[in-house]
Amino acid sequence: MAALVHQYNCLSDNFGVLVHDPATGATAAIDVPEAAPTLRALRDTGWKLTDILVTHRHADHVQGIPEVREHFPDARIVAPAIEADRVPLVDLKVREGDVIRVGRLEAKVFETPGHTIGHVVYWFDGEKLLFAGDTLFSAGCGRVNEAPMPVMWNSLKKLMALPGDTKVYCGHEYTVANARFALTVDPGNAALAACLETAEALRARGEATLPSTIERELAINPFLRAGNPDVRTALGLAGATDAAVFAEIRERKNKF
Repeated sequence: MAALVHQYNCLSDNFGVLVHDPATGATAAIDVPEAAPTLRALRDTGWKLTDILVTHRHADHVQGIPEVREHFPDARIVAPAIEADRVPLVDLKVREGDVIRVGRLEAKVFETPGHTIGHVVYWFDGEKLLFAGDTLFSAGCGRVNEAPMPVMWNSLKKLMALPGDTKVYCGHEYTVANARFALTVDPGNAALAACLETAEALRARGEATLPSTIERELAINPFLRAGNPDVRTALGLAGATDAAVFAEIRERKNKF
């Protein structure tokens, strides 16, 4: 039986996500931005929380853990080893290449430093599900806070290599703002313009713009298109390295 995914809103623009294995009843929460919506999502689905998979230490991804753990005291809390001392109640520390099992589901851990130095993502390869935290957004990427720009570029390259039909779940609802910026550096991209139109319509109806897919992001996301000639021409960086083009796009987004 295929994994079931339930995405729900937290805080002002965060997403929480539950991943459920129908075969065993195991359920993982990807981060816990806020306790009340997470507990409500578990009640609504009827699923029992067995695991919490933390992408990074920022408060808007972990602050709900202690309260949720009170309701599910046996839930295992998994967090990146580099940041585990700043995540509540960690049971298991993970690094690049580790495999986490949620029931019969398996998630591979990729270290994606940049937004934070210890950020990880979880790729359920059998299900083609990527939980990207704040490394990758639809039409965007996380602000680069704790590593040089080329490090973040290398983190994104790991995700670019995943199968195109991988569904991408991100930590925030940023698609409209990201796409509006993206058009300033990739103005001739028809797929990007269509993405913005669709995203604006979804948000006007109060609906989520996620999940995306790797294939879609490769087509619309300027941070993944640093090697594209049209993007390079728009930036005046035809002869620059991909990492340098990425850095220029990120710096422009910081000021947008």
